[in-house]
Parts: sequence; C-alpha cells; structure tokens
Amino acid sequence: MQNKRLIILLECAIFAAVAIVLSFIPLDIGSSFSISLGMIPMYVIAIRRGFWAAGFAGLLWGLLHFLTGKAYILMPSQAIIEYILAFSFIAFSGVFSKQVRINLAANKLKEAIQWAWGTMIIGGVARYFWHYVAGVLFWGAYAFKGWGAQLFSIVMNGASCLGTVVVSGIIISILLKTSPKLFLPK
Repeated sequence: MQNKRLIILLECAIFAAVAIVLSFIPLDIGSSFSISLGMIPMYVIAIRRGFWAAGFAGLLWGLLHFLTGKAYILMPSQAIIEYILAFSFIAFSGVFSKQVRINLAANKLKEAIQWAWGTMIIGGVARYFWHYVAGVLFWGAYAFKGWGAQLFSIVMNGASCLGTVVVSGIIISILLKTSPKLFLPK
C-alpha cells in the first residue's frame, strides 16, 4: 500500500513536470487567449488515477508556474485564485476516470472516449471557472473598449477553455486508441 501511494505521488510529479514543459510551447494569442497543452498530461493522470491525484498533480503544476517564472502575478489573492485554486480544480477531470478505465479495459473504446470527453469538459470548466473569476476581479482593465470585465472574462476564458479541451480531447482520444495501457495502471 505504501509503495502504491509513493508511485501515485511520483506519477503526479512527473505529469506536472511534463505539463509545465508543455506550457512553454507558445500557443498564446494576445494576452488573454491561450491553448494550454499542459492539460494533456493532466487529463492523462486524471483518467489514470482519479480525482485526488488529478488535484494534486494540478496543484504541483500550478506551483511550478511560480518556480519557472510562468506566473503572471498582480497581487497575492490573484495568484492564489489562478495558480492554486484553478489548478487544484483540475481534480474534477477525474470524476469519470473509473468509467473511462472500466470501458477501456472491456475494449469498449467508443464508450471510454465518450466518458473521457465528459470528464475533460468538467475538468476544463472547473479550472477555467477560477480564471474567469480572476478575470472579473483583477484583469478587467485589459478588457476591450466597450466590454465590461465580466463579458471580457467569459469570452476570453471560455474560448481558452474550449480551445484547450478540444485540442487536448483530440490528443487524449488518439492516446486512448493507440496507447490504452497508459490509462490503466497496474
């Protein structure tokens, strides 16, 4: 049991490290829209290990933003919302992980992919909800002329969430087909 916990913690650390490396690939358009490739390994660990592991890996990934200089910090409360809360809420990417793994193990690929998309959407929305909150509270000054902070934040964070989920979802779907063992820990 002790070894299993250690293995899960090590997997979380590895996937968080891969996520921060992928974060350095520039897929930003302007200062408010980006596709977050780091969500791909987060979705893998979420499906592989579930809610708590996904939350821990997300938290580690969020903290790595501070260590690598990838964090955009206006004030401490904004940093907590965007890098601690938002990234910890990646945990919700694991809510249907068991269903994905059961279907994958039973060679029901179509069902596994459907459950995976459901769990990725939930996890993406959970993370970007906090970015939306931070956008309203802290980034409103960057809104387009004539746009309020709420509209600007929902459009930009919604587009980032959608883009991230779609790109990640396509890659995860391919991985589920080509490397199902990646999602099925021993």
